[in-house]
Amino acid sequence: MRGLIIGRFQPLHKGHLAAIREALTACDDLVVVIGSAELSHTADNPFTAGERYQMLLSSLTDDERARAHIIPIRDVNRYAAWVSHVESYVPPFDIVFSNNDLTRSLFSQAGYEARRTKAYNRGSYSGTEIRRRMVAGEKWQQLVPPPVAVTVEALDGRQRLLDAGMKPKKRR
Repeated sequence: MRGLIIGRFQPLHKGHLAAIREALTACDDLVVVIGSAELSHTADNPFTAGERYQMLLSSLTDDERARAHIIPIRDVNRYAAWVSHVESYVPPFDIVFSNNDLTRSLFSQAGYEARRTKAYNRGSYSGTEIRRRMVAGEKWQQLVPPPVAVTVEALDGRQRLLDAGMKPKKRR
């Protein structure tokens, strides 16, 4: 059985990685879709599809890499066309893993089984929170796999966020 999981991975964090690993336990192989692949260098989407691909690839074990198909996909901005758009870019799949209600609903309506994954420390394992911490100069590295921290620092992710207009904010 092949599964599918979709995320923006801006950046890939330990919650994403735990969800991918959970999905891999239920499937023979897994399509990992990098969503919003066309977006980069913005406050919400600072990293390119290629950079996110590298973050994923470097964070997976050899066995996980052998069982994962990482595919960047652009948005279509039309919910009615989203499932067929994804289907046109990826190999056939049987089940979708997502904690996004809309994503699960769209794929369920198209006839797929759609499951939630566990929420892994959602308060901290959040791209929004990690980006906020980066800009505020707070510790964020412990929230991402070590190869992701190396990649983000090499890209000067904090400066990229500042250049995109993201302002430092204190935690709410």
